[in-house]
Amino acid sequence: MKDASVTRRRLLAGVGSAVVAGLAGCGSGNAETPPRQPASPTPSPAASPSSFDEAALRRKISSLLVVGFRGQTVDNNDWIVKAVKNGLGGVILFDKELETNAPRNITSPAQVTALVKSLRDAAPGPLIVSIDQEGGQVARLNPSNGFPATKSEAEIGAQNSPAATRAWAQQIVDSLRSIGVNLNYAPVVDLNLNPNNPAIGQLGRSFSANTDVVVTNATEEIQVHRAGKVKTSIKHFPGFGTATGNTDFDVVDVSATWTRAELVPFQRLISSGNADSVLVAHLLIKQLDPNLPASLSPAVVTNLLRGQLGFKGPAVSDDMQAAAITRRYGLDEAVALGLKAGLDLLVFANQQVYDPNVVDETLDNVVNLVRNKTLTEAQIDQAVARVDTLRP
Repeated sequence: MKDASVTRRRLLAGVGSAVVAGLAGCGSGNAETPPRQPASPTPSPAASPSSFDEAALRRKISSLLVVGFRGQTVDNNDWIVKAVKNGLGGVILFDKELETNAPRNITSPAQVTALVKSLRDAAPGPLIVSIDQEGGQVARLNPSNGFPATKSEAEIGAQNSPAATRAWAQQIVDSLRSIGVNLNYAPVVDLNLNPNNPAIGQLGRSFSANTDVVVTNATEEIQVHRAGKVKTSIKHFPGFGTATGNTDFDVVDVSATWTRAELVPFQRLISSGNADSVLVAHLLIKQLDPNLPASLSPAVVTNLLRGQLGFKGPAVSDDMQAAAITRRYGLDEAVALGLKAGLDLLVFANQQVYDPNVVDETLDNVVNLVRNKTLTEAQIDQAVARVDTLRP
């Protein structure tokens, strides 16, 4: 779920507190007629602790997880392949290791295409293959691994030309389709309200401070992705544009600077049917929730995003292993809070912490949450139905 021709390590080294945030969908409709948002699934009766089918429940939960892994090739003995065979929802690809700057999953077009094929062949059903390919500095596919350079959102927003935006987006989509990626954690629709923001402004990740420019260019980009059958995820809800910190290191409190104007790009894209999924950030906004970061807050995910903005599609987490979350809550509690808040797709980058057991540990955790009635199986079923709209 963050974030080129520079790697995550160089971002951290070069810009100090720069976010790699962004970890981590795109509908099928055409450019002229945005598809309707998927209807909310009908809840199924909650299973009693003694009666639910644990094996079936584990498969459902697994389908809600997207996980990062190490390696440019995989075989049947690799934990990620075993997880995929058992119904893992998806994977997220990175070009570099955060700590060492060594290659992770991508060294050439032919290599990563073969890697993705191996993973998809192992899957019992449609596999989400995801990536952060925003353009500019935040591009996992870049000249260092054999892909073309791409302009940043800031450069595209400065041009503010529909034709130029479509050509730029087509270049991104062509690269994604060529290797088999079907979910791009983009576009960033944060307003560039603080040019010194180390997470957004300094990295050129926002189209503009102007809402119309952001919405117009984001819409063009999303429509090109849809035409190429690549899903998108607009981010970072409910607005990262005024931040001064990095959610990789701590929850960033933007209460003093955030305004409801930052919701407008999300609101307009949702209203027009151009939001395939919405990625929720690890931001604290006390006006919305005095205690919990947005990603773990029912007030933000359920009441604001689903209630007030009317979003019916999947809510995607930023990296659940980010220090912003794990230092305060621990992973098990964060997963519980996120699912209770209304998150559907949980992304584990496996970058800041590398845990080959993260899938099994998360499954055990969530099964126990259902068993002790912290969550209901009906909630899991609703999340599965929404996440399924992201599958190819």
